[in-house]
Amino acid sequence: MSKKLAVVAVGGNSLITNKKRPDVPHQWDAVRETCRHLADMIEDGWTLVVTHGNGPQVGYIMRRNEIAAGKVHTTPLDLIVADTQGSIGYMLQQALRNELYSRGIRKPVVSVVTQVLVDKDDPGFQHPTKPIGSFMEEAEAREFEKEGWRVVEDAGRGWRRVVASPIPLRVIEQDAVQTLTDADNVVISVGGGGIPVVHNTKGELRELGGVYAVIDKDRASSVLAKEINADLLLISTAVEKVALNFGQENEEWLDSMTLAEAKQYLAEGIHFAPGSMAPKIEAVVSFLENGGKKALITDPPNIARALRGETGTHITA
Repeated sequence: MSKKLAVVAVGGNSLITNKKRPDVPHQWDAVRETCRHLADMIEDGWTLVVTHGNGPQVGYIMRRNEIAAGKVHTTPLDLIVADTQGSIGYMLQQALRNELYSRGIRKPVVSVVTQVLVDKDDPGFQHPTKPIGSFMEEAEAREFEKEGWRVVEDAGRGWRRVVASPIPLRVIEQDAVQTLTDADNVVISVGGGGIPVVHNTKGELRELGGVYAVIDKDRASSVLAKEINADLLLISTAVEKVALNFGQENEEWLDSMTLAEAKQYLAEGIHFAPGSMAPKIEAVVSFLENGGKKALITDPPNIARALRGETGTHITA
């Protein structure tokens, strides 16, 4: 039987299911629950590459930086993303290995610290839009502004820093991921969208050199899925299905979409919220436009049912 290869994108917020209890023990509870659903896929014959978000975790590390300022050196954003790739990757690989072991499945699970190439001239650098870190008063925000951060007022809730979100071009470690999956390993990769890097004039990889940026996790997952010829891009999110006119009286939940329909709904600009469902649909469109076979969007508890065609939103070319 030929292998079925899936890239499964898990949201960073899925590791913190109760915002009032974000501590590590409760994160472990959440990640173990997520890994039960991933193990169902593996037990059903899928080879997995698991990607994950890191938004809340990055925010906590940045807050620790602020509290410790003047006592220890601060951590730059690229290293914070690397830190979360290690910590969340560790949690996922331990929990998933244990879940597989309990089912009698002996399969290696490994995390890969992942860099993602971006264009140093990406227009996103000129227009930072991705909120990051905690809310603050305007006076505190202005102090960060003096340090080179871009700050904005966020819908009456306070001030936040915003960073660039450049388009991912290539996953640097794609060959390593491919080699590992070919050898039947479960791979955890592209954590937090990957660490954004650029090429210098010598062709070497470098961090962004004082420019603050993060990469959208779903877009990076789409690039990786395309590069390793995945049979499925599965985006795990907070809702069972994708909706048109989400949250409105004429809300319509979708069982399926074609690529053409997904592009049309995006172009209409009224269905999918920026920073929420829109980048997920954009990631799916990019995957299918570049040779991907199928994409699926659903929430973690419904992954198994969605793969049987019973729920979720299925998108095909």
